[in-house]
Amino acid sequence: MPVIPETRPASAAGIPGIRSQGIALAGFLALSALAWVAASVPIILNSGGWYAGSLKAPWMPPSWMFRSAWVVLYAGVALAAWLVWRKGGLSGVTRAGYVVQLLLNTAWPLTFFALYPLLGVSALWAAFAVICLLTATLAFLILRFGPVDATAGYLVLPYFSWLVFSASLNLYAAIHN
Repeated sequence: MPVIPETRPASAAGIPGIRSQGIALAGFLALSALAWVAASVPIILNSGGWYAGSLKAPWMPPSWMFRSAWVVLYAGVALAAWLVWRKGGLSGVTRAGYVVQLLLNTAWPLTFFALYPLLGVSALWAAFAVICLLTATLAFLILRFGPVDATAGYLVLPYFSWLVFSASLNLYAAIHN
């Protein structure tokens, strides 16, 4: 007679229950939304000022594309973090990396847009350093998320690619303004 393995509820097996998962997903999405809103403030306040008259890269996409892309990319990173959290992999340096990317996401527009009137081109170079650190942090998250959950690693890749592209725009602005 075959032995039927004992089945345990998900929470007893170390996997969060459905309610906890829903709350956690909402929390990760809320953190990303908060970072997006905080990052948007310096952009909104300064996009019509010095930035409107600045030299921009010839490959600069229209501004509506940035708003749309950032919302989707922030949601993707939130979903990736949630997937890793579900499997118990969002701890220690991985959690620290996730928090650092949220902080750097908020710091970049503040540095690029809000500090330019005070520091001039130095702010653009500082912003370039911030976006390079942010890109490195995303590379770290890809390497940490991927082994825990392949989908989570893949969800961070578009954001990483967008950051490399955005860094090229930042570098052009720093050189030409």
